[in-house]
Amino acid sequence: MKKILLILGFFMAASWADAQVYIEKDFQQSVLQVNTSKTRSDYDNLFQKFSKFTSTKTSERWQAYYYAAVSMYLKTEVQLDQTTHEDLSASNALATKFANGATSQQDNAEVNILLGLIYFQKIQINPSSNTQKDLDLISQTIAKAEATTPNNPRLAILKARMKEKSGDKSAAELLLKKATSGFGSKNSSDNTAPMWGRQLIQSNK
Repeated sequence: MKKILLILGFFMAASWADAQVYIEKDFQQSVLQVNTSKTRSDYDNLFQKFSKFTSTKTSERWQAYYYAAVSMYLKTEVQLDQTTHEDLSASNALATKFANGATSQQDNAEVNILLGLIYFQKIQINPSSNTQKDLDLISQTIAKAEATTPNNPRLAILKARMKEKSGDKSAAELLLKKATSGFGSKNSSDNTAPMWGRQLIQSNK
């Protein structure tokens, strides 16, 4: 009986390990799709996938929350470019929720930059009496990110948007060029490392 239980336990452990390998491969493939997606439907499908990964991914789970937030943020960016009549506050709030979920597990530069971009998007969607508060929060996320990854191309994009909002278009253009150069030299062996952001430069032009 003990031998049977040991064999069953072995097979269960092997099956669990195989399932985790499959989940990680599927996750990595989905991350690559973030870099090539273009439509709101593409990003919506990715958001659904990453939302599920928040409960199935066992290692570095913050990445699932991070990419779910990225997908919803980029979907909202596409909608901002395409319409002026749709209320996008809910999708921006959803991106914020998942980004905060990532922050609660891993407070790093990439998550802070993403939060800054989401706050900036919120200002674009609904300028209100809280705009200064949001701008202050963006400045805080920039300061945190600059302390560890000053040459991050997504950070350069966020700073460019802030400069453009303040009316300094020349500085904004220089920062976008820096971001473009950063993406060109970015090379990582980590298949889950953030490589997205080129699409934001396109929408800024």
